[in-house]
Amino acid sequence: MSDTFRLTEYLKRIGVDGAVKPDLRTLTAIHAAHVDAIPFEGLDPFLGRPVTLELVGLQEKLLSSRRGGYCFEQNTLLKAALEAIGFSVTGLAGRVRWMAPPDSPPGPRTHMLLKVDLPEGPYLADVGFGAFLLDRPLPFQADVEHRTTMGTFLLTRAGGMFSLNVKQPAGWRTAYVFNLEPQIPADYELGNWYTSTNPRLPFVGTLIMERLTRDRRYQLVNNRLTIQTRDGEVADEREIKSADEFGRVLEQTFHVSPPVPAQEIFARLSR
Repeated sequence: MSDTFRLTEYLKRIGVDGAVKPDLRTLTAIHAAHVDAIPFEGLDPFLGRPVTLELVGLQEKLLSSRRGGYCFEQNTLLKAALEAIGFSVTGLAGRVRWMAPPDSPPGPRTHMLLKVDLPEGPYLADVGFGAFLLDRPLPFQADVEHRTTMGTFLLTRAGGMFSLNVKQPAGWRTAYVFNLEPQIPADYELGNWYTSTNPRLPFVGTLIMERLTRDRRYQLVNNRLTIQTRDGEVADEREIKSADEFGRVLEQTFHVSPPVPAQEIFARLSR
């Protein structure tokens, strides 16, 4: 089997038309289109199914099927697409701090992100942080607020470590911390296996999904659906109370065809 990336199919999947080239305009367009078209979803680890990072299987799942994936899958796919266009991309790894107490010790590197080098300087690209998806790449400028259509972000730097901070209704919140040490595929294989199989981590025991459009952020945590506007302001929140409703949310809101019947997933949520 070939490891060739199917760029034409990827661009069709995310709805990007016309010529693409390794510049900021193309990177910005692809980033926004990706998080809208290919939702963040952790169905496979939640169902105990293996998560592959091999490019052949990854393209079958995220391009040929109506599926999404979590950070290692999403950013591996994005990295391959950007490299196929001609971008210079470095894979990085982050330590997630989103739910961690401020004084807790750093955890393992369980998040994948990308550094994209452009004539304008390096940019952070990340279509896989399912707690709060980025709608566009961010310049590597520390201590400068970056306002996007759907959020406000702040990169800080201390002791050789960057922190990505996200503005929320209650104030700033740290998403993850990272340095610029390049990662190789083996690093991601280890992090992917640990993240998708460890019962103490969220993805094994909690169903997490997110899709980010131009003006709405849809988040599903188990059977609770939240719709947010800019900077995480909640516009609507409700509990999904039946398997039929759950199936409609997967189909109509997240555009996902699950690997098993929606009724089976909902029954698992209700245990």
